[in-house]
Amino acid sequence: MSQSERHAGGQAPGHALVLGGGTMGVGIIAMFLGGGWKVDVVSRSAATRDGLPAACAKALEAMGKPADTSGLATFATLPEANWKEITLAVETVTEDLELKRKLFAEMEALARPDAALTSNSSSFPISEIGKGLKTQSRMMGLHFFMPASLIPLVEVVRSVHTDAALAEKVGAIMTSLGKRPVQVRKDVIGFLGNRIQGALMREALWLIEQGVASPEDIDATVRLSFGFRYAAAGPIVQKEHSGWDTTCAVAKIIWPDLSNADGPPPVLQRNVDAGRIGMKTGHGFFPWDAASMAQERARYERALRKCLEIFKEEGII
Repeated sequence: MSQSERHAGGQAPGHALVLGGGTMGVGIIAMFLGGGWKVDVVSRSAATRDGLPAACAKALEAMGKPADTSGLATFATLPEANWKEITLAVETVTEDLELKRKLFAEMEALARPDAALTSNSSSFPISEIGKGLKTQSRMMGLHFFMPASLIPLVEVVRSVHTDAALAEKVGAIMTSLGKRPVQVRKDVIGFLGNRIQGALMREALWLIEQGVASPEDIDATVRLSFGFRYAAAGPIVQKEHSGWDTTCAVAKIIWPDLSNADGPPPVLQRNVDAGRIGMKTGHGFFPWDAASMAQERARYERALRKCLEIFKEEGII
């Protein structure tokens, strides 16, 4: 099957709703617009609504798509959206469980019966967000990675109540929009990506805490060794190349010594307490100013686009 055939997937452009127009929301909106969908966006912030066309146009350009935002409509409240036409809703608001529950209850009352209601939550179990809904069968996670306009993978997360056929249908829609969906069949905290990423981050931060290596050398080790290989093959296939016998032997030696901490190490907590949280405040583990942030963001985006070209050549996306 060709890439164009796989992307078409028998899915005609539809009408989506995105609840929230922040950093994640913009990328998701651009994905839909780039696929020819109409998109209603609900945001309480007038400034966000006013800035969305320009932000989405910029994201579309980064995707290599025409900067056409004519299919975008913005609203301040959920009842204003065109619910008669909307078949897929994506919630992207802040990680506040009670807020999410409130919004999903409102969407359930407004949405047509066949509309899928999804959450971009990165941490809460989907069954907890959907608790109390009358139609939990159509509620699922749809977890993107930042920037959502460029990162190809999206997690389709089922709770025990989610209609499996509907989850597969949402996955097919994501494929038609150029994404690579993965079906998370059990509602575990953190899903796939954040659980795997969390395991790596825990060990990386504890190595910094213990003075084993600098943040710069931690990053270099990941990017220029196994991280470099991961662009070519995931961890399971890579070990198919090298041999599971070696992995098994190494696990017996290294794994007992890995961090099993159940919370953040002091080095991370100190940074957060001091407001050193990264580019948002001009300092994290590294200092940032306007020029260095712009340079790093441009470099990061170029690197992502080059990786995308590799994946497109292989027909992965």
